Amino acid sequence: MTPTATASPAQAAPADGAALPVATPAATRRAALRLIRVDGRAFALILVLNALAAGAGLAGPWLLGRIVDTVRGGGGVRTVDRLALILLVCALGQLLLTRYARYAGHRFGERTVARVRERFTDRTLALPAATVERSGSGDLTTRGTADIASVAWTLRDAVPEVFLASVQLLFLLGAVAFVSPLLGLCGLGLLGGLPAVRWYLRRAHPAYLAEGAATSALAELLAATAAGARTVEALGLQERRRTAGEAAIARCRSTRTRTLFLRSVLLPTVDVASLLPVVAVLLVGGVLLGRGAVSLGAVVSATLYLRQLSAPVETILFRLEQLQSSGAAFARVEGLGRTPGTTPAAPRVPRPSPEPGPSTVPADDRIDVTAVHYAYGHGHDDVLRGVDLTVRPGERLAVVGPSGAGKSTLGRLLVGIDAPRSGSVTVGGAPVAALDPEVLRRQIVLVTQEHHVFLGTVRDNLRLAAPGAGDAALHAALAAVGADWAGELPDGLDTALGAGGRRLDGAQSQQLALARVVLADPHTVILDEATALLDPRTARHTERALAAVLRGRTVIAIAHRLHTAHDADRVAVMEGGRLAELGSHEELVASGGAYAALWHSWHGRGPSAPSAPEAGSGSGRP
Repeated sequence: MTPTATASPAQAAPADGAALPVATPAATRRAALRLIRVDGRAFALILVLNALAAGAGLAGPWLLGRIVDTVRGGGGVRTVDRLALILLVCALGQLLLTRYARYAGHRFGERTVARVRERFTDRTLALPAATVERSGSGDLTTRGTADIASVAWTLRDAVPEVFLASVQLLFLLGAVAFVSPLLGLCGLGLLGGLPAVRWYLRRAHPAYLAEGAATSALAELLAATAAGARTVEALGLQERRRTAGEAAIARCRSTRTRTLFLRSVLLPTVDVASLLPVVAVLLVGGVLLGRGAVSLGAVVSATLYLRQLSAPVETILFRLEQLQSSGAAFARVEGLGRTPGTTPAAPRVPRPSPEPGPSTVPADDRIDVTAVHYAYGHGHDDVLRGVDLTVRPGERLAVVGPSGAGKSTLGRLLVGIDAPRSGSVTVGGAPVAALDPEVLRRQIVLVTQEHHVFLGTVRDNLRLAAPGAGDAALHAALAAVGADWAGELPDGLDTALGAGGRRLDGAQSQQLALARVVLADPHTVILDEATALLDPRTARHTERALAAVLRGRTVIAIAHRLHTAHDADRVAVMEGGRLAELGSHEELVASGGAYAALWHSWHGRGPSAPSAPEAGSGSGRP
């Protein structure tokens, strides 16, 4: 568990490569069809309303042609008035049907995008922590904001309009053929735009995927620069970061210029193609009218029908760019379900959570590390090499060693953030990386020197670890880690934290995280320099408080300050990814090996000097 006191998911690490996956076009289509099936009745209603609206719109040109033929044939005013009244009624009907079709489409879109957001949230929370660390927050943030916003806008606005325009287009072509099959052939002039459409579609999807990836990379760069602004300033890296930012912006501009070029070719070409049927029907209609093959009213009706084609064609063209962009965005959103270690989520269906089977429940609290090898990605050297270790229930084990020895990596494997390349890490005989997160949360918690304060009150932050905890338990947890400042807050547990509220310093944030660990009440706690941000006196006070609270539990402390090792039951010494030594503090100092060298170096004494600390002090550096 990180200092947020949220259990690390028990998932295997993803395959090598930092980028989050993108769904294939086939997988994206299947996901879209699943969303449609979930709300199938609403989708069918949209189709019916759009068809009725398009059908009502066909009456106008046909009635106008009848009026022309009636006037030319000497018909009376009453006939013309009756046809005009029917035309008005049909226009009003089309208006109402179109309104309700769009209303139904908007409701369908909002419900569907809500399901997309829920599924994205579920998948994000199920991501292995290692995956998030390696891919960075920029890509994940972009998918959860800009990409989902693009999908939402498309479902709410573009899809209803494209449905209506597509139905209108088909009905108009059918109406021209009904008025006059010969004039209906003029509608084939629209096919002149097909080469441009095919050319565009072959290039649009990868172009918009590249644009999304460039936007994610820029967001990641900006987030990292903002988070490390003080370090950038202290090390004089401003120019280097500015250069990197300009390069990322140039890539974004290049990808967007590419998609703009594709639109600049498509739109004018299809605009011209949409005018060809009108020109053709006027020319062919004039010839046929002169020969008496068709009536003037038929020519007028066919011309109006084909002229109306421009509106749905323009709508489809205008929205086609958005559909391609949102299709790429949906592929990125849906691709999150293809991340190794997660299960593609289906639309939410409330059901009780199954109880874990006997094979997934640890038999006891014993932790065994057997012949473990681990490397960060394929093709990299092993960080851990053949580590064997058994941690007994209730034991206090300290893991020490020089930087890069593999201490923190071992801690990540113990808590299931990563899975070994070979060998096994088990708790109670069950593989840690295979445990359900809810089961793992009750077994092992990892606390690192990183910390996070969530927006909300102190109570909200603490109840992340124990939703049902009462105020007495919350106060006790804060007292257990020495968070005396909590009693001085103006609104007590109801004090708002974060932006717009009280801002905690690093020490207070870490104590809040440690209080969440107390509330989580696991049987094993792994401390990876969990008190590193506290001053020595406060850190020692917090460690003693935690020692009292965690008495009887297994505590694995990954430490650089060797007083932690002195207080432990056993000390595991890591060197070069291997377990070099294992034993009590006194045994290892007496053996004169790697731990003894670390101990003497930490105390600033030569190896021949007395090594024992002051009796009973257990204190840090003298």
